Amino acid sequence: MIVNDIINIFENYAPSQLQESYDNSGLITGNKDLEISNILITLDCTEDVVEEAIANNCNIIIAHHPIVFSGLKKINGKNYVERVIIKAIKNDIAIYAVHTNLDNVSNGVNGKIAERLALKNTKVLAPKNSIFKKLITYVPASHFEKVQNALFEAGAGNIGNYSDCGFSQAGNGTFKANELAKPFVGEKDIRHTEKEIRFETIIPIYLQNKIIQRLHEVHPYEEVAFELIATENTYDIIGSGLIGELENEVSPTDFLKMLKEKMDLNVIKFTAFSKNIKKVALCGGAGQFLLKNAINQGADAFISSDFKYHEFFDAEKSLMIADIGHFESEKFTKELMFDLIMKKNPTFAVLLSKTNTNPVNYYY
Repeated sequence: MIVNDIINIFENYAPSQLQESYDNSGLITGNKDLEISNILITLDCTEDVVEEAIANNCNIIIAHHPIVFSGLKKINGKNYVERVIIKAIKNDIAIYAVHTNLDNVSNGVNGKIAERLALKNTKVLAPKNSIFKKLITYVPASHFEKVQNALFEAGAGNIGNYSDCGFSQAGNGTFKANELAKPFVGEKDIRHTEKEIRFETIIPIYLQNKIIQRLHEVHPYEEVAFELIATENTYDIIGSGLIGELENEVSPTDFLKMLKEKMDLNVIKFTAFSKNIKKVALCGGAGQFLLKNAINQGADAFISSDFKYHEFFDAEKSLMIADIGHFESEKFTKELMFDLIMKKNPTFAVLLSKTNTNPVNYYY
């Protein structure tokens, strides 16, 4: 196994094109062709984690948070970020991060939290738009089924719980090949009319290159006519946060007890709420920006982290804010990443880091 094999596992599950603009997910250090010995999985890549990788003969670290968020102008070891990079490179250790792209898929970070809380009927709290493009192409009738099937197999035509979605319409296409052309049908310098089928389907932007490449491979024409049109449609399984329902409504006190147990918490910061709790919104990491979404969708509680003092007032007694801590909200992401790799490579050596990378401590 090489590093690129691991990258492909995560790219297929949470494509890097789904990361936020400020993010830096992907291969931070190392070569894609590096042969892997063992894998270490962590939430954060710190100096202690690199030491743990060295001690366990791991030459790739899979982290949720990128160790580098912005460009480094110098790498001389003046801070922990530079020291981690230096140590990893010296020891030929690749570092790969899968961050907000794993946040933005419904079965990612937030899906793991929802699973632990046994939420039902979950959906994305703030779906993203502009994730799809419409692909329109024109295919001779004799090759339509072959081209259509190839595009669907490459990932076109998937909308929610439906696959193979498309629209077709028969018509006539015309073209005249010049002396340099190698036409599939017709003769050079003579206008040719061919029975063609106009085919429309939807494609996710992160599969655009793959799908267009496949179109060129299976289409019989020397010059393939196609259009790509941006859409504003939202994609209900891509976006920020999740919202779902508990099996039964519970009192605020019982909700906090359940949350503390299921998420293995020592402390929860919360706002008072007088009603029973049934509908729960959540966002792993810093999710204050989704508070209004949670309120507007009728959530009784919003689980997230990193709320500032004055931001707790924004609950306006319309729901309970439950701030469980940034590390605490994402710590089970390691299990998610572990399971993804083991599902594809059940015999490979994959280790969960034993290093506690939480920089926040509590005194009880």
